[in-house]
Amino acid sequence: MVNNDIKNIIESLIFASEEQISAKQIREILSSFSIKTDVNKIDQSVDALNEEYNTSGNSYEIIKVAGGYQFATRKEYGVYVGKLFDEKQRKKLSQSSIETLAIIAYKQPITRSEIEFIRGVNVDYIVNSLLERDLICITGRAETPGRAILYGTTDTFLKILGLNSTGDLPKLKEINEILQNEKIEGITEADIDLFNSVNQEFIPPNAEQSGEIQEEMKFDEDGNAIKNENPAEGNDELVEDPDAPEMTSDDIPEINIDELEIKSTIEIDKNLENDKESD
Repeated sequence: MVNNDIKNIIESLIFASEEQISAKQIREILSSFSIKTDVNKIDQSVDALNEEYNTSGNSYEIIKVAGGYQFATRKEYGVYVGKLFDEKQRKKLSQSSIETLAIIAYKQPITRSEIEFIRGVNVDYIVNSLLERDLICITGRAETPGRAILYGTTDTFLKILGLNSTGDLPKLKEINEILQNEKIEGITEADIDLFNSVNQEFIPPNAEQSGEIQEEMKFDEDGNAIKNENPAEGNDELVEDPDAPEMTSDDIPEINIDELEIKSTIEIDKNLENDKESD
């Protein structure tokens, strides 16, 4: 049973908040007035409010976006509101920026080299532009030599698309089925090629020499892309040749372990310096 007083308080908080407000924030505010509630009751109150708006035929509703609640105009009236703010609209993203943003959204966390591998072009300028627009952010560093910077999407990205989380993005499997079965106006062969590239796993340079191969992307029941855990072709276990001559200790070259460690350390330091310069 939804408490009407609590429901009205929640409505006023969401209405007055300039940004999306989370259930945790609402609970803390209510708690400061000795009003006990929990996240489930807050969700129920929001659902009850939306039912009232829908019954009354209101042009607005409360939506979940970027992990919080926010008032929003219903979709059928969005075109009119858009006309009102035509002059205030931000400059649209270029096609290359949209492609890069899509790659980051579906493959995050991801490095610049991985983005460039998928797109086939340098993305330094585009990544910097997306950072300035607060559509992506730095999420950490890769656990690989050189410690490359990792990128992911932001709450601003979620708010612009009206998503609560990146889990609300269309599944790659669903998009793949649409592209295979339907002809969509405005979708070019280049768009399909890009999608196929996003579907593929990143292969480091010289991967073919190391025996690694690129395999077709597979999906789980929810449509999420999953990695193939089977070993790559070319990495079969060595089979002992019974006719091969027996090797003795004299045939094994002497290896200076200390020298190898020093060389490895120097290479890692060089990669770190290059990474800092490129950033």
